[in-house]
Amino acid sequence: MLLSAEGFRDSLRAYRPRVFVNGQRVESVADEPLLAPGIAGIGVCYDFALDPALAPVMTARQGSSGKLVNRMTHIDESTTDLLTKLEAVRLVCRTSGCAQRYLAHDSLNALWQATKRTDAEHGTEYHARFLDYLHRVQDEDLTLGVAMTDAKGDRSKRPGEQAEPDVYLRIVERRADGIVIRGTKAIVTGAPYMHEFLVMPCRTHRPEDAACAVCCAVPVDAEGVTIVARPAGRPGDPAARFSAKYGQSVGVVLFDNVFVPWERVFLAGETEEGGFLTTSYATHHRHSCIGARAGFGDLLIGAGALMAEANGLDPERHGHMREQLVELIKIVEGFYACGVAASVYGQKDPGGTFMPDTVFANIGKLLLATQIYEMHRIAHYVSGGLIVALPGPDEDHNPETAASLAAVLAGRPDIPYAQRAEVARLIEDLTVSHQAGWYSVISLHGGGSPEAMKREIWRHYPVAEKTALVEELLDRGVLDQGQRVSKQPGRCCVSGCEAPDLVKPAAE
Repeated sequence: MLLSAEGFRDSLRAYRPRVFVNGQRVESVADEPLLAPGIAGIGVCYDFALDPALAPVMTARQGSSGKLVNRMTHIDESTTDLLTKLEAVRLVCRTSGCAQRYLAHDSLNALWQATKRTDAEHGTEYHARFLDYLHRVQDEDLTLGVAMTDAKGDRSKRPGEQAEPDVYLRIVERRADGIVIRGTKAIVTGAPYMHEFLVMPCRTHRPEDAACAVCCAVPVDAEGVTIVARPAGRPGDPAARFSAKYGQSVGVVLFDNVFVPWERVFLAGETEEGGFLTTSYATHHRHSCIGARAGFGDLLIGAGALMAEANGLDPERHGHMREQLVELIKIVEGFYACGVAASVYGQKDPGGTFMPDTVFANIGKLLLATQIYEMHRIAHYVSGGLIVALPGPDEDHNPETAASLAAVLAGRPDIPYAQRAEVARLIEDLTVSHQAGWYSVISLHGGGSPEAMKREIWRHYPVAEKTALVEELLDRGVLDQGQRVSKQPGRCCVSGCEAPDLVKPAAE
C-alpha cells in the first residue's frame, strides 16, 4: 500500500508520542503548526510515488516480496537501483529541501547486510526477524527515524568510562521475551513525526561496551520514550519563502527503560557486526546525501539565475555573473558525479544487496560538506545585498511605504518589484537565515564529520596499487631513460604519446 501525503499525516494520529517543542507538550503531532513543514517535507516522498510521471523513479518492485514499494523503503538489488535512488533523492530535495525519508532507505539496506553477516557468523536469527519487519514497513509505507547518534558525553572517553551512563544508549536488561534499553540518542531527524525509530549503534564498540552494540525497532510512542525537539523550518514566518512550507525538526530522544520484544531486535551485543552496520549505513547515507545536496544546489542555481536577471545582469552579457553561476554548477554537478560513479561502480554485498562504491560515495560527501559554504557565497555574489537589506514582507502591504518601495527597489523594468522581492527572500531563507545555517551544519556533519569520510577514503582507496604501479615503472628504468612508454592517444600530445626523435646537431 502506497500512502499519499494526506494519508501519511492521518496515519500519525494513530500514535501518541510524548513530544515537547519549545518547552511545550505537543498533544497532536499531525495538527501542530510548529511541525507542519516537516510533515509536508516527508509528504513529498509519498505524493511523488503516486505521480504516474515520477513513479518509475519513486517506486520499486521489492524482490523479496514481489510488491511495489516506495523507493525510500526499497532494498537495492542492482547498480541501477543505486542510481535511481540517487535520482529520487535529488528529485525530492529540489522540491522540499531535504527528503528526510531516505534515512530509512539507508538504514534498511545496511540492516539487510548486517543481519545476514551476523547470522552467518553467530548462527543467530536476526535476518528472518528483519525481513518480517521490512515487509511490514513496506506494506504499511511507514516512515522511520534513525536513532543512531548517541549524546556521547566526554568525547575522549569510551561509553563505559562516562560519568553519566545515559549519554550512550545500551541494553540494561535481557529478558526471556526481549530486552530493556536505556540512554539518549541526541540527533534524530524528524523525530516527532516518525512512525517508528530504528535504534542503531553510532560507532564500533569494544567487548566491554557490548551492551551499546544494539539495533532494534521502537514505536515512536513506546512507553518510556520522550522526544524533545525543535520546530520544523520557520513555520508562520512570512519572510520564510521556503522553510515556512518545508523544513525539518530534529529531536533528542530519551529512552527510559524501554522494553523491546525479541522480534524487533536485530543486534544485541555483537560488537564487530555493530561496527559493520555503522560503516555500511554511513556509506549508504553519504551516497544519499549527495543527491540531497544536489537537489538543494538546484534551488540555489535557479534562484541565483532569477535574481541576477531581476537585477538586470544577464549572464550572457555580464561575464562575472556567468563565471560565478558556472562555478556553482561545477560544484553541484561535480559532487553529484561522484554519486553517479558510486552508483555505477557499486558492488554486490555478500548478503545479496548492492552497495555504493565506498570511495566515490565518501569523496562526493566530503566535497559537498566542504563546499556548501562556497555554494552559499556564490548565491550571495550573484544575488546582491538586497537579500539581507530588503524590508520585511509586512511592508509590502503598508499603504504608507509599499508604493515607494515598489518604485525604488525594482530592478529591470519588465520584472515587477514583487517578483524580485520574492526571489530575494527565498535566497535569504536558503542561505542566511537560521534555517540556512541548519542546512549548512547538516551538510558538514550529516552522515559523519569530514574526518570520518577522510578515514573511509584512506581505508578503502587502493594506495598500495598506485605504489606498485610506480615501483613497476621504476623497475623498468623509465625514469632513467627519460622516456614515456604510454601509447594512449592524447596523453601528452594530440597524435599520441610517442616520444619524438631527438634532433641531432649539425655536423661541424
